[in-house]
Amino acid sequence: MRPDRLIVGEFRGAEMAELLVALNTGHEGGAATVHANTASDVPARLVALGALAGLSRAAVISQVLGAIDVIVHLRRDGGSRRIDEIAVAQAGGTDLTVTAAWSASRGQLPGAADLSRRLRDRSVGVPELIR
Repeated sequence: MRPDRLIVGEFRGAEMAELLVALNTGHEGGAATVHANTASDVPARLVALGALAGLSRAAVISQVLGAIDVIVHLRRDGGSRRIDEIAVAQAGGTDLTVTAAWSASRGQLPGAADLSRRLRDRSVGVPELIR
């Protein structure tokens, strides 16, 4: 079928292993949703979900770093959802970390340069939101 993009709705458990495999098969991009309290909580959430799939912490981190560049955290605002933060996923020693690039409350942050570089490397335009 050769899809250009993989779009997956919410994942909550062991299906994370299949998602990471699919995202690491050379597709140009993809998107998925996962529940986490903040963008900085996403790495711990992914490791926990990976454990449900029988993956080691190291395996999850390795697969996530190959598959995920950007984390967009939404928050509820009345009856709608709004972007609260945009962060970059990266290796932090033997851990997975996120560096905030943009925040609704603080605007553009130091991580914006890394986000711009990563998007440029993938031939993706920088969203107007963080220019």
